Amino acid sequence: MHKLLLTILLCVGVGSQLTAQDRITGKTFATRSEVIAQNGMAATSHPLATQVALDILKKGGNAIDAAIAANATLGLMESTGCGVGGDIFVMIWDAKTQKLYGLNGSGRSPYNLTLGYFKEKKMTSIPALGVLPVSVPGCVDGWVEMHKKFGTLPLPTLLQPAIDYAEKGFPVTELIGYYLERSSAAFQKYPNFADTYMPNGKALKKGDIFKNPYLANTYRLIAKNGRDGFYKGEVAQTIAKFMQEQGGFLSEKDLADHQSEWVEPISTNYRGYDVWELPPNGQGTAVLQMLNILELYDIKKMGFNSFEYVHTFTEAKKLAFEDRAKFYADPSFAKIPLQQLISKEYAKERKQLISPNKAAKTYDAGKLEQGNTIYMTVADQFGNMVSLIQSNYRGMGSGMVPPKLGFMLQDRGEMFTLEEEHANVYAPHKRPFHTIIPAFITKNGKPWVSFGVMGGAMQPQGHTQIVVNLIDFGMNLQEAGDAPRIQHEGSSEPTGEKMTDGGILYLESGFDYEVIRELSKIGHKVGYNIGGYGGYQAILYDAEKKCYYGASESRKDGNAAGY
Repeated sequence: MHKLLLTILLCVGVGSQLTAQDRITGKTFATRSEVIAQNGMAATSHPLATQVALDILKKGGNAIDAAIAANATLGLMESTGCGVGGDIFVMIWDAKTQKLYGLNGSGRSPYNLTLGYFKEKKMTSIPALGVLPVSVPGCVDGWVEMHKKFGTLPLPTLLQPAIDYAEKGFPVTELIGYYLERSSAAFQKYPNFADTYMPNGKALKKGDIFKNPYLANTYRLIAKNGRDGFYKGEVAQTIAKFMQEQGGFLSEKDLADHQSEWVEPISTNYRGYDVWELPPNGQGTAVLQMLNILELYDIKKMGFNSFEYVHTFTEAKKLAFEDRAKFYADPSFAKIPLQQLISKEYAKERKQLISPNKAAKTYDAGKLEQGNTIYMTVADQFGNMVSLIQSNYRGMGSGMVPPKLGFMLQDRGEMFTLEEEHANVYAPHKRPFHTIIPAFITKNGKPWVSFGVMGGAMQPQGHTQIVVNLIDFGMNLQEAGDAPRIQHEGSSEPTGEKMTDGGILYLESGFDYEVIRELSKIGHKVGYNIGGYGGYQAILYDAEKKCYYGASESRKDGNAAGY
């Protein structure tokens, strides 16, 4: 008996270090089981933010209330990727109307900064840091719009948990500590950064207790005065004065005039499931284009992460991203052939360009008539579900920290191009091409999965892989996120860069060596990346059993929890 027990213990890894592959159930790459609960579920990139969302749900708030509260908490705790200095995009499934709503909370460029300014300075691109890439932060107005349309609890109640944490402090996690150390080295030369993010003149590390009383005060003004607490009055005046002192262009009028926009989500049907994204100026259209192409292949028969699948996926991505580079822009300024781009007929046409045994070095965009980030999701006892993504861009943002407000301004303006005939060319009071995208899947008109994958150009690739993992490969919600990811870099970009050499195909740990060798044989340049494969959160609704399944990202500090 004792000998048998010892054999069993040794087989499951006792006495040696356990790995993610030592699983009793599920795929070899799954790190943990899904979370299953009946009344409510939250999945965010920080465990304490997830708890804040659940606390709001337990107080009787709905998913929209909980999402706002959690996002405010993340803006404090994960300032390396998000905050009130950034933008927001949201999809909301409203149980009452049985409808999916979309919110574009991206900000516009300054009125007083023109294309001529960049030409006079002989600039060929907009810099990543400093005053020039700063656009109006859209996050707070997005919260207010969500709350006005769907919220139930008062806004002060929703912001109080974040205010409490900002005043009393919270422990920095290992991953955020790592990014804060790196950010401090890069940003401490900028005004006010150290005053806000480097207590005692040192970079914050794992386990340090961080307090941000400046942000607590900003949140109080928002709680008291709504959007005017941010876009008018003390906060707006401080931002505008600081930016102009630094040689920037953002003004009080830019802030006061900002408005989020409710938009109709767009979709394609993939093997009986409707996959939903938001229209441009975001890049969600690329997901639908990629899925339309992949639907024309027997992906299930190819096999998960086989040579055939990885090659086909990569070429479909290259094709969609050429259109992304040419057509995706602010629809207020550019006529976008959206319905053509996401049509099944167009996918069939584009598929013909893919060779089964050769990696393309370049593709042209279609000939059509032109017309660090956080992701989180919450679901409640009433059937509402929220898919929310929010970011500053390039991690913390532009380096511009207005004095005593507790946050950094985003640098989304970098995503404009300075090419005069391009759809995404810089113009005053225009929204730049945007990378952050939330996603949603419905089945027969009912909600199924709310999900997102963070990480710049990785996002459409990540969304597509999650859909394929769930539908073609039959993975559960956690497995679909844990599975090794494909990331192709080097496609043409809306900022003007062109793909000329096929780019680089990054494959996460877990791909078979024979697959990598076969991909290299047909011209793919295969490489390895660290930390670039995105971050995932998801909630699935089981209509038959009437419960939620939650999953979160093993690559970050993510946490799914329910009750």
